[in-house]
Amino acid sequence: MTDLHAILKQYWGYDHFRPVQEDAILTILQGIDALVLLPTGGGKSVCFQVPVMMMEGVCIVVTPLIALMKDQVEQLKRRNIPAAAIYSGMGRNEIDITLDNCIHGNTKFLYVSPERLRTDIMIARTKLMKVCLLAIDEAHCISAWGYDFRPAYLLIAQFRQLIPGVRVMALTATATEEVRTDILDKLEMRNARVFKQSFARANLSYSAFQEENKERKLIQILKNVSGTAIVYVRTRKRTKDLADWLNRQGISAAAYHAGLPFRERSDRQSAWISNKLRVMVATNAFGMGIDKPDVRCVIHYDLPDSPEAYYQEAGRAGRDEAKAYAVALFNKLDLEELTASIERQYPPAEKIRRVYQALANYYKIPVGGGEFLGADFDIQEFTGTFGLPASETHYALKLLSEEGFIQLSENFSEPSRLHFLIDNRQLYDFQLRYPDFDPFIKLLLRLYGGELFSEYVRISETEIAQVFYAPETEVLRRLKFLQEREILDYEPRRDKPQLTWLTPRYDAANLPLNVYEIGRKKERDLAKAQAVVQYVSHTRICRTLLLLEYFNEFDAQECGICDNCLKKKKEEGGTLATLQSVLLQYLETNGPIAPYDLGSVFDQYPESDLRATLESLLTAETILYDPSGRLALSRHLH
Repeated sequence: MTDLHAILKQYWGYDHFRPVQEDAILTILQGIDALVLLPTGGGKSVCFQVPVMMMEGVCIVVTPLIALMKDQVEQLKRRNIPAAAIYSGMGRNEIDITLDNCIHGNTKFLYVSPERLRTDIMIARTKLMKVCLLAIDEAHCISAWGYDFRPAYLLIAQFRQLIPGVRVMALTATATEEVRTDILDKLEMRNARVFKQSFARANLSYSAFQEENKERKLIQILKNVSGTAIVYVRTRKRTKDLADWLNRQGISAAAYHAGLPFRERSDRQSAWISNKLRVMVATNAFGMGIDKPDVRCVIHYDLPDSPEAYYQEAGRAGRDEAKAYAVALFNKLDLEELTASIERQYPPAEKIRRVYQALANYYKIPVGGGEFLGADFDIQEFTGTFGLPASETHYALKLLSEEGFIQLSENFSEPSRLHFLIDNRQLYDFQLRYPDFDPFIKLLLRLYGGELFSEYVRISETEIAQVFYAPETEVLRRLKFLQEREILDYEPRRDKPQLTWLTPRYDAANLPLNVYEIGRKKERDLAKAQAVVQYVSHTRICRTLLLLEYFNEFDAQECGICDNCLKKKKEEGGTLATLQSVLLQYLETNGPIAPYDLGSVFDQYPESDLRATLESLLTAETILYDPSGRLALSRHLH
């Protein structure tokens, strides 16, 4: 289909689709729902973005993380495709304008969190939009059997009723058979086609090493494997300690976690992406949505909680399809800690209620109030104010988020934004009345263009100050002046985690926690942790096969490049060398032997090993067939 390939070339610069992509796209264009299962880095977004460029209307994309939304929107804009996102922290006016642009056909992709789907404004405006596709990214979040369950995803089926007849594409990189069935059921995807690419990565060598001295092994790996690397650890403190230690060993490294200021995170990420920094030591806050194809090595210094998380994080290595390595380091204590860590992630219900009550007091929210209230959140200040233990509070907040009461965006940063509230004519009148502001307004329009009238545009106060030849304080004064007179709306930069209340506040004693379901999830998480223990502990089975079997893929071949496969090859090589020596010794002592007698003489060796040894010796002409068809040493025949 020429149009498809023309669009792929025009906007993405590729000549060909990867396996699965084109079939999934054609299914949507034929008006059929699709569930797409592609490994990390397999090009999921192209599956829904390309068909939308051939359809009339806007695509609503549901995705769970603000960082992912922003990354996707920026990537689309760089390709000259109009896209927008709505997330916690945006003002009502900005949300209003963003949705209006979708109604009037100025936006092709609208990214929203699942929680946003039940807001009155989203429901009202969706009814006025021409929606051509509903894309559900990270679709495993809809399943309680998944590793990242988000109750708000269950709202999607209800939301579909607003857009009858609109096709749905659900996408995920990690889903077991149970999760796949759940996705199709919960999204009410009747007669959907399922597209699945093998989760095997032919270029990725998996290894797991039991090491008491993990630092020594880490250095050894980094010295043996050149190129950029990610080292995953569990705690923020360890990111810094390990990065500092690597730098002292002469390996350039930096720490990365959600608690760092945005500027530091951004600078470190840029340095790593541009290869000015070799190793990023990070918590799992790092990597989602980062498009760096040439990562040569992902090392898990600490084990993740589930095979899904491991597969996704390890899969950030070798997206360019060149040889890459995924290494897990562990010791006996790590295996015990993995289970203990899951236990800690589920504080008792009364402690969850206590944290919920403290949040209500912190933000001074009365019972019944606060729905969709968003505000800065400083966990250290919060725990200090109420005397709450930090780790337990962190997990209580996570459970409150998973239960759909709050949303906590830790890795949050929003640059300053600007939007003119009046039209061109009214602005011109204002410039005539306030000639002192005329050059400043003209400068804003020159720097950021006419989009200031139609949407909120990201600005840099520093850049404005430099071009205006004035201190930044003067720029802020003028922006504030214009805002007070309702000429523009100015949203200053925010760089703190954001907490949003997703429901009206409950009385903490009556908070409807689903204690039974939380208990079941804990059991499932413990089972996943045990699956990680089994994966790293296996010393015989191919690691790719171990991962694939977890994802219900049973027809794959051994990879031949993981630590277990390489060990097996080495052992087989040793066996063949021994057999070769024994066979030559036999011929030296006993003379020629008929081929059909070999099996009984060397019955302690597998037939396949015997055949391989004979082929090797015959190819090298160390042994030959004598005139009567028996095998003999070649030097005895000359």
